[in-house]
Amino acid sequence: MADQVNIHDDIKLYTTAEKFYLEPTINPKEIMVIDRVSGVAYVEGVEKVKIPIPPNAYKPVCGFLGSIKLISGYYLIVAKYRIVVGRVNNHDIYKLAGVDIIPYVRTTSHLTSQQIEDNSTYERMLRYALNAPGIYFSYGYDLTHSLQRLHSVTADFHKLSLACRADPRFLWNGFLLKDFMDPMFGKFALPLIQGFVAVNKLTIKKHQLTWSLISRRCVERAGTRFFMRGADVEGNVANFVETEQILEFGGTKTSFLQTRGSIPLFWTQYPNLKYKPAMTLSHEDHVSAYTKHLRDQHQRYGSQVLVNLIDQRGKEESLERGYRAAVAAAALPGVRYEPFDFHAECRGMRYDRLNVLIDRISHEQEEFSYFMSRGGHVLLNQNGAFRTNCVDCLDRTNVVQSLLAKRQLETSLQMLEVKLRNEQLPAWIVKLFNNVWADHADMISIQYSGTGALKTDFTRTGKRTRIGLINDGINSLTRYYKNNFSDGWRQDSMDLLLGKYKVQDGEGCSVRCPLRLQRNWRYYTFPSVLLFAMSMFCASAILPKEYNTKALSYIMMWGACMGATLALIFRYGTEFVDWPRLDAGGLVARRALPPPSL
Repeated sequence: MADQVNIHDDIKLYTTAEKFYLEPTINPKEIMVIDRVSGVAYVEGVEKVKIPIPPNAYKPVCGFLGSIKLISGYYLIVAKYRIVVGRVNNHDIYKLAGVDIIPYVRTTSHLTSQQIEDNSTYERMLRYALNAPGIYFSYGYDLTHSLQRLHSVTADFHKLSLACRADPRFLWNGFLLKDFMDPMFGKFALPLIQGFVAVNKLTIKKHQLTWSLISRRCVERAGTRFFMRGADVEGNVANFVETEQILEFGGTKTSFLQTRGSIPLFWTQYPNLKYKPAMTLSHEDHVSAYTKHLRDQHQRYGSQVLVNLIDQRGKEESLERGYRAAVAAAALPGVRYEPFDFHAECRGMRYDRLNVLIDRISHEQEEFSYFMSRGGHVLLNQNGAFRTNCVDCLDRTNVVQSLLAKRQLETSLQMLEVKLRNEQLPAWIVKLFNNVWADHADMISIQYSGTGALKTDFTRTGKRTRIGLINDGINSLTRYYKNNFSDGWRQDSMDLLLGKYKVQDGEGCSVRCPLRLQRNWRYYTFPSVLLFAMSMFCASAILPKEYNTKALSYIMMWGACMGATLALIFRYGTEFVDWPRLDAGGLVARRALPPPSL
């Protein structure tokens, strides 16, 4: 199963007025050339390329990530910094720690001042998306595929470049590399994933093992918490993440896959300044979306157990009923629905009640098994997977996934004949395991919601604590702010990077630029009135030397003004939210209409 095509790791980037030259630092045999005028790219033998600048006039980079077209023209994108995470399957895994975005064109004199401003905004969006936490790569290991998938393909598959054979669901820079999929670019095109990677060395009774956790975030319906929910007509769901737990012991490797993803129905929960906006099920064909999604999951992962952790009463009840109805209507073979009201069952910090759920699905975990190979020969295959979800597929989901992963880790160690006392993990491994899964929860949550995960105190310690509740409160308030006032920018940044929105020729001149947002008069008037009323309220309450009827009347008047203005702001809440401007998914067009104008 050894990978045949490794990517050049360290590269010298030479930049002239006409061309970019990318030359491998170690033992160069070929050079990649990109014409800055025509955009044509090709690879030639090192003896055929004459670089017309001094040998020391280069910029060191650690990977070619692709190119993208903005208003001023094309941009070259390269990895500038990296941090080693560890080794998986004898290959180093790195975290992306910095990028360089270099324009092909050398001047912006052909643009208007407004176009220059818009182009700078696109550059900032692109840089923001590429500097997002949790982007990883390897020069020799295919991070987009699980061990089981890599063992199930033909030998010719491993001769393809990492970019060409990558699973498009998890190729985070697939749009940037779309023009560089020709085999000649195979040793230059560096694929990225977004998600989480942790690699840890374990020593158990003199046995040396490597335990890794890899999560891959899907590019389909990628986005932010409130702007990307549910499924699309193709069955793709928001916040879909494939998580793989790998254990390596000598020549033996085991792998256990789980997935998470938004409830596969047509539903929305757009921000409107309320702490918990209403969830809305549309009148579209939910069974069709559910069926497409589950058939795809069944084909890729085998039998499915749908672990649904949302509330079965209250605001989440309609979603649970809709999900249950879709499962019953489709009646797909190899699919079982397992609802578990997480909040009701674990009320009062009784998280030990999760054992009830684990007991209900433990027999299926044994039936699904896990992947195992020794010396390149497959001994076991995983033939089913748990698809876990809550509303966000973050906090409750991560808790349950960690419990399933822990059971599988104990089973794998027993199978590898690494004897454990009473078949339980040593305390120091349990602590490491819990901390890694809590870090994993935080990373996936930051990528989707903008903050760390909730309930990580239980994941780290096995107990729910009051300090954990306080931290959850802080994260919840931070989520509220980001989801309402900054997620439009984050959504646009992802849409631009992933190619969901493509900058058009003549944008900002002959074609309207969507970045130029026209705000309603209420957007400026109501906050100004609120600020003025607050100032007058504070002045009326603090400045008077004595509080007579007149002073109290002023306090009451400005207090009432504050209350009335706040009520109007919340009534027209959608107009004060930071909505995506690129509108790649038609979000603005589909949002709830505001109340009639005053």
